[in-house]
Amino acid sequence: MKFERGPQIREGKAKILFETAPKSDNVIQFFKDDATAFNALKKGVIENKGIINNSISSWIFPHLEKNGVRTHFVDRMSEREMLVRKVRIIPVEVVVRNRAAGSICKRLGLEKGVPFATPLIEFFLKDDALGDPLIGESHIYHFKWATETEIAQLKKQALRVNDLLKEVFAAVRLELIDFKLEFGVDEKTGEILLADEFTADGCRLWDLDTGQSMDKDRFRHDMGNVVESYQEVWKRLETFFAKLGRTK
Repeated sequence: MKFERGPQIREGKAKILFETAPKSDNVIQFFKDDATAFNALKKGVIENKGIINNSISSWIFPHLEKNGVRTHFVDRMSEREMLVRKVRIIPVEVVVRNRAAGSICKRLGLEKGVPFATPLIEFFLKDDALGDPLIGESHIYHFKWATETEIAQLKKQALRVNDLLKEVFAAVRLELIDFKLEFGVDEKTGEILLADEFTADGCRLWDLDTGQSMDKDRFRHDMGNVVESYQEVWKRLETFFAKLGRTK
């Protein structure tokens, strides 16, 4: 069935969600060019970021699905639109870290780039008004944001995503330093699905040959060449997934 945009559901920092017309169990996720950092204290626009992020997510989600990670992805509808299953988002962001970077360096006094012996998982409450604070598993259970069974599944899936995508990015000469994931529950089936997106907005990627950041850190820290870096990641992944026949 062909869907068109229906009424807007809500608008976030990087995307807008719309009901489908006709109404269905899916929603339309529209990717914007808006960029924010430091809990939206810094704002800007990255040219064609929405097109790039929609493309990358539309390649990565099916790749994860093919390798056993269930996602909300249904189809890529247009340059900026993705059809996804309607889910109830679990208000816990899962962060996987392979090396020290970003907030953990400041919190724990770690040197940037120090590798972890095994991937480190952290949880953050998904709440813009509170600045997405770091939380522990006991907080999650106490406030009933998720059950122990759900958190065990989130951790298992996050580590699986890490294994799969480290391989993908290494193949295009990028190192996956860390990333954020969001999960949701399909309320019709009760199934937990990887949701939201996977893009250079929500992960850190360092060039394996130069060590340069190729992600939103370039925007956060005024490093320059933001658009060029996003485009370079896009081009490398397009070449990788084209060889697998998955860019159409």
